[in-house]
Amino acid sequence: MKDKATSFDIAHIAGVSQSTVSRALSDSPLVNKQTREKIQRIARDLNYKVDKNASNLRKQKSNTIALLLFEDPTSDDSMINPFFLSMLGSITRACANAGYDLLVSFQNLESDWHAEYEDSNKADGIILLGYGDYLDYRTKLTQLEEQGTHFVRWGAHDSEHPGVSIGCDNYQGGYDITRHLLDNGHKHYAFVGDAGSHAPEFMARYLGFVDALSAHGITHDSDNQYNAISTEDDGFTAAQAMINDARLPDAIVCASDLIAMGVLRALRHANIMVPDDVAVVGYDNITVSAYTTPSLTTVQQNTRRAGELLVDTLLKAINSEPVEDFLMPAELVIRQSCGAGPASSD
Repeated sequence: MKDKATSFDIAHIAGVSQSTVSRALSDSPLVNKQTREKIQRIARDLNYKVDKNASNLRKQKSNTIALLLFEDPTSDDSMINPFFLSMLGSITRACANAGYDLLVSFQNLESDWHAEYEDSNKADGIILLGYGDYLDYRTKLTQLEEQGTHFVRWGAHDSEHPGVSIGCDNYQGGYDITRHLLDNGHKHYAFVGDAGSHAPEFMARYLGFVDALSAHGITHDSDNQYNAISTEDDGFTAAQAMINDARLPDAIVCASDLIAMGVLRALRHANIMVPDDVAVVGYDNITVSAYTTPSLTTVQQNTRRAGELLVDTLLKAINSEPVEDFLMPAELVIRQSCGAGPASSD
């Protein structure tokens, strides 16, 4: 007697993955109409019946949260922005306290990560960290929302973005650290960091920087804004351009600590003294920022609280409780690189 047809048989005939078959048979919008109809036709031809007990089992909670990390270019082999390492520890503790397991996975924007977790009962919900280019992944967030997947992301607040975000008040952080430099008498400024729609957090920091200058009667020259992603190499390249073009300002405001470290390295190679010749500030307060030479003035984002909020918000969503975006305050950490810091860090 011939065995009953399985979803793997359908996948083989249709030339798709088994997970695509599962989604097509449940009318998931993640599978286009033509493919859905093809798979459903093959299922009928094979007299395939969905196992209702297995289907119900898949809908049960797994007591697992998936943390998806998007790879960042780094100077080491980790491919993880150091800012997210401390947040990862906080998320792990918060999950353990709530009785949840944590599934950590690297993802890239080309993969089908948006359809592989809650849909296959690997996890009850998803936390997204280090998402990279916002415009590249926004479509996948929309798909997550359309299929009813529970997810929360660390990122900039945006009234039009899909899902719920936990983030820091990047505008206020950019404003406050620039105002601190202004209060210390600096007159000429450069900003290093992408200030476009692809990087909304950097954009918010840039807007805070520009508005702080404006409030002090200084108009920022857009030629003194240097695009950079959050790497030391990009910071180094930007500072070299300032030096080569004889456009070195009194103060350089960097959109991240990693960028600032590259700037410090370029200035050191050119025998330009920080902060005597030029002040440099960063953003994020990653651990190593306290140990640069000189130690780096920066903006603190509370990663412990961020991890707790990400987990708490996601669990509320999983339990059908109301959730909303949350914006944490930014806090200045004054050190030596802007000329007003103490002899030791913090």
